[in-house]
Parts: sequence; C-alpha cells; structure tokens
Amino acid sequence: MAKITRDDALNYHSCGRPGKIEVIPTKPHSTQRDLSLAYTPGVAEPCLLIKENREDAYKYTAKGNLVAVMSNGTAVLGLGNLGALEGKPVMEGKGLLFKIFADVDVFDIEIDRTDIDEFVEVAKAIAPTFGGINLEDIKAPECFDIEERLKNELDIPVFHDDQHGTAIISGAGLLNALELIGKKIGEVKVVVNGAGASAISCSRLYMALGVKQENLLMLDSKGVLNRKRKDLNKYKQQFVRDVEADTLEEAIEGADVFLGLSVADVLKASMLKKMNRDPIVFAMANPNPEIAYEEAISARKDLIFATGRSDYPNQINNVLGFPFIFRGALDVRATCINEEMKIAACYALSELAKEDVPEVVNKAYKTQNLFFGRDYIIPKPLDPRLIYHVAPAVARAAMDTGVARIPIKDWEAYKEQLKERMGLGNRLINEVRMKAQQEPMKLVFGEAGNFKVLKAVQTIVHEGIAKPVLLGGKEKIRKMIGEYHLDINDVPIIDPRGREAQEMRERYAEKLFEKRQRKGMTYEDALEQMNLQNNFGIMMVEAGDADAFLSGFSSKYADVIRPAIQITGTNNPDRQIAGMYIVQTKSGPYFFADTTVNKIPSVQNIVGTTLLVREAIEHFNLEPVIAIVSYSNFGAIKGSSAIRAHEAVSILHHEYPDLIVDGEMQMNFALNPELRMKKYPFTKLGNRRVNAIIFPNLSSGNIAYKMMQEIGEATVTGPILLGIGKPIHILQMESDVREIVDMAAFAVVDAQYKKQQPGKGN
Repeated sequence: MAKITRDDALNYHSCGRPGKIEVIPTKPHSTQRDLSLAYTPGVAEPCLLIKENREDAYKYTAKGNLVAVMSNGTAVLGLGNLGALEGKPVMEGKGLLFKIFADVDVFDIEIDRTDIDEFVEVAKAIAPTFGGINLEDIKAPECFDIEERLKNELDIPVFHDDQHGTAIISGAGLLNALELIGKKIGEVKVVVNGAGASAISCSRLYMALGVKQENLLMLDSKGVLNRKRKDLNKYKQQFVRDVEADTLEEAIEGADVFLGLSVADVLKASMLKKMNRDPIVFAMANPNPEIAYEEAISARKDLIFATGRSDYPNQINNVLGFPFIFRGALDVRATCINEEMKIAACYALSELAKEDVPEVVNKAYKTQNLFFGRDYIIPKPLDPRLIYHVAPAVARAAMDTGVARIPIKDWEAYKEQLKERMGLGNRLINEVRMKAQQEPMKLVFGEAGNFKVLKAVQTIVHEGIAKPVLLGGKEKIRKMIGEYHLDINDVPIIDPRGREAQEMRERYAEKLFEKRQRKGMTYEDALEQMNLQNNFGIMMVEAGDADAFLSGFSSKYADVIRPAIQITGTNNPDRQIAGMYIVQTKSGPYFFADTTVNKIPSVQNIVGTTLLVREAIEHFNLEPVIAIVSYSNFGAIKGSSAIRAHEAVSILHHEYPDLIVDGEMQMNFALNPELRMKKYPFTKLGNRRVNAIIFPNLSSGNIAYKMMQEIGEATVTGPILLGIGKPIHILQMESDVREIVDMAAFAVVDAQYKKQQPGKGN
C-alpha cells in the first residue's frame, strides 16, 4: 500500500462535504403528503403507540438499527488524551465502518466529561435513542467502570471495542495459530506486554478460551506484574503471578506466545530467539509494532507473526468484529453483549479463515490464492463473508444464553437477508446453486490449465455443485494444484492428446465423422479435431460420457460455439440459438438477449430468441415479462431494426397470445412502468415490471449488459447459451472465479433439465 501523507489524510477529511458521514432520509419526502406523514400531523400516531408500548419504538423508529459511538477522547488511538472534540474524526470513522461493513447506522457522540459518574449519566440519559452503545477511546481504568456500570443499568448492548475487539480478533488468530503448529491452548505459556484495557481484555478472553491463568504473565511499563509490585490497581492485581521474572527479557524465556499491546521496538530479536519452538508473536503496537516484521522473520523462520497493520500478513483489525457483533446483537434485540457472544464471534472468525477465500478478497489484497496457513490465520477485513458468518454466530449465542428478545427461526433465510442487506445477495443465483447441489452432474471443464478455473473447481467441489472433470495436460494441472495449495487432487484429469485418451479419441472421431461425413469432413479430419480440448469435451457430452461442458475462459467465443453447433445441433425446430445474460440488480434480475450470437437478427431470429428466453425464465419459476427494444416506440420511426422488432411483436401477439411481450419501444419506456402507462396505456405489458429485454442487434445487447456491469454496478452472469442441443456453455474470456462457479451451476441445472427432456436435440 502506498504511504499515506499528512496532506492525503487532511484532504480526505476536508474535501467536498467535510467529515465522513451524513444522515439520509429513508422514506419519501417529495410531496406535501409525504411531509405530513413524516412530521405533523402523521407523526403523532406512532408517538401514541410508543407511549402505550415502548417496544414499538423498534417498529416505528430507527432505534433498532442505530448505535451510539461514544467517547470522551481520553485515549484516542495511539495519540493519548486529546479530548472529546479532537477525537471526533475517529468516531466518524467508526460510524463509516459500521455502515459499510454491516449496514448499522451511527450517531457519534463526543462527551466532554472525564468523570466516570458524569459520563455514565450522560450515556444513560441519551440511551433511549439507540439500539446499542459502542464505547470508544476511553482510557483505562475508567473504561472498565464505565462499561460495567452501563451494562448493569441499561437494557441495550454496550460494548467497549478497545477492550473486546482486539481480544476477539486476536483470540481467533491464536486458536488458528496453535492449530497450525500442533500446540494445545491449555499448555502454552503466554507473555502479554501491556496492561491497559486491550491487554486485560485479551488476557481474560484467552483464559476463557483455555489458557491457564498460571501460564500467563503480564507486564506494564514498569515490568512484570509479580508479587514484588505494590503499585498495582485492582485490574492489574488480577494478573499478579508468583514469579521471579521482572523484565520482558526474563519473562519471555520459553514462552510460546507474545502479545504486545504496548510500544514500538520493545521486543528484541535476541528475546525472540529465547521463545519456544514455533513462536506466536502478535505485535500490536500502532503504528509500529513491538518488533519490525522484517527483523522478526529474520530471527525466527518458524515464527507466526501478526500485527495491526494492513501491509503485513495476519492483520488483527477490530473491523473484523464490532460491525458484525452489533449486527447480530441488534437483529435479535439483545439486552447485552455477553461473554458467550464474544466467544461465538471468536470461533466464527477462526472457522472462516479455514474456508476457501473468494477471489474478490484475493484481488483486494493483490494475491492469487490466500489459504489457511502461517501467513493467513485470520480473515481479511474486506472479506464479504464476514457479515453472514459472524453475525449469525453472535445472534445464536444471544438466543442460547437468554438475552435475545426476538428469536431467529430460519437461519438460512437470515443469512440471505444479511447478504441482501449488504448488496451481496443474488437470490436467483443462490436458487440455481441450490438446485445444482440437489443433483450434481458430471461437468467437463475445457480449459483446466488456468488458475482461476482450478480455483473455481475447488469451490464447486466443496459446495457440491457438480462432479468436475478437467481437460488439459495432467502434469501442468497437477503442478498448479500443488503450487496453489488447492484441495482438488481427487478430481479426474483427462489429456485429450494423451495415450490414455486414445480409445475415447477414436470413438469420438467415428461419431463425429458419422455426423459430418456429408458436410466435407473425413475421418482423419474428425480424429484431428479430437485433439482439441473444446471439441473433445463437447463430444464427451454428445457421447453420454459427461452431462455438461463449460469452456471459453481463454478461447474465442466462436471457437467454442462453432463445434458445439456442429456436434450437438439445436433443440428447437427453427434451429434457433441465442445468448442471454442475467443482470442482477437491487430491484431484481433482468434477462438480456441476444447478446452473443445473432449480429443482425431477422424477424424470425427475434421471435425465436424471445421464445427461448421465455422458456429459460420459466425454468427459474419466474413469469417472463418481455420488452423488445429499439430506438422507436410502437412504429413512431421507420428503420430496419425498428421494423424487424415491430414485425416480430406482431407475430408473437398473433401466435403466442398468452405471452406477455410488447414493443418495439425505447429502453426507458421498457424499464419505467409509470412512464409507459402514461404514454402508451394500450401496451400489453401494462404496469408490470419488465424482466427480459430483447435487443434489435448484437452490438446494442452487448453494449447494454457491459454498461450495466461497469456503470450500473450490476452482477452479470453469462452468457447462457439458449437453443443448443446439449448442455454446452461458454464463459466470458478471463471470467473471475465467482462467474465460473455461477456458470457451472447454470450448466448443471441445464443438464438436469435436458435429462428430463430427452430427444429435444436435433
């Protein structure tokens, strides 16, 4: 990451609208009626109901999703006692993180009071506004008393992130680090350098996870907390040990774990060398750790090292915890955040680090394949899966311990709600994946010698979407599997050119020669074609040796579709084929066609494409509502493409009267029912939401879906090949892993359908 300068930081906060957060209305407010509902007189009705039942505040106000980030600025980051106003940029930043990571709304509250009683009274007085309170940047030991009193006196979650956030995240890292090196948590010796809020909370959580109290030594700025010390407050006294060690150098002898929450450069390489085998070092001083990363790994090659920094492996970052802990607590309307909920978050993070890492995370951190190991013991902060792994774990723990006021009954539905809340959900794709998992089919990958394809295959295997077969050079593929630590060693590999495939090549050549002998193909030509991976894979499906085929990652579209048509034919009397993209938006899916096959479609091509799209949409249990678009509205402008669209609509209305389709029309009228009904009330579409768009030519369709993908921030899946005789599907060149997995699911579902509809191909 490029170095951030002072000017960079100041410009970021001051340019445009000052600060980092704003309040945005969530209800209509453009008419007099809207304003009357929002304020007087309409607002009186919910006020009266809340008067009768205070719980109704969660129903009629934003309380249930609103957290107060409260601070008095006495311990701002590593800057010390700056003051309440001076700490406001940090509190705004916390609000930003809550919103972008877990869709939790925040008001930052800076309290200009250092007295514990005064702070608590202010917090209690404003608590009715909020669903939870996140305490921040309050110095020890006052922070312990403030949190404890608010937890006891309020019935909403109160959480001091400086204490518990680092504890939860580093605890997950500790569990995984110990698993990697084969040590038991009840046997390790832990040295904690630092005795502030974070250090004490981390130590308490580590002991809850299994570290024995007698095996944990804590140090403050004056040395080891031992029986010789007479200057310790009640919080430090909990960690006093009967040992002779006074200094860090003495304490660290034979230690398994070092946790630093202190100052830079206090841990020397010579000290590190005194630690036990496979030492675990969490050097958390900010911005510079207790020992520099480069110095540490030079001193111990068997080291597992973590810091709070993003430019080194294993970043212990509180953003992995607090947004999702509050999300889970708010969603069950918990009365508090208890120890069980914190431990549940810790274990959820630990388990997530062991799962396959999505490509979006690899891209964000400029690496090819993160995998569970010494340099990856904790998930990355930008991992989109955090919300639907951590929040449900916290919510479940709240329910199990009796602090939840509203239960969650359907956990899978809750996870989907969390995905949709963050714009991660794609209900249609999820349904396709689930359908594929019900009956996984044998799916051949035509270009398996590519890392992204292999990474996708790993996900496909782990999720049970398909039974993959890899085509390509065996030695190259196995080398890549080993090099990238992929767990797909049992997936079969076929080299179409290899000796082991000779019988299949000859058999497929005979079959292809039989199909194409009166179209200029000789047996020798057919045999030569079987050396090509795409042709070989398509023939596997045609011969019944596989159920579906997927290729195109590094091939030209035509190089896949041409042999597919020649070998498998089409599945409709008109020999019509088309390409369709699924464009997933916040308002639901749209189906775009033809986007890949017919450059300048004839009237019959448009009719055929429309019918193929209708059939495809119905497979997804959706009602097709189809607009055929052009630059003209219902014959207003004469032109070749507009006329073809107009004539196609006439045929469809006459021959398929039950089909909801109309056009030709401009795109804005297709997508805006209100505008459409105002100008063209006669349209067969009525005021329905259009979900399928048929384009007048390939270029307009291709441009439209790519614009939606890049500018409209839509998720695009495809192209789905329609009308082909067998389940043959083509990837976009250089598809990402998610796109390959999604297309694999579509290919499997297509194979399931065609299995139920034998004899449609011709």
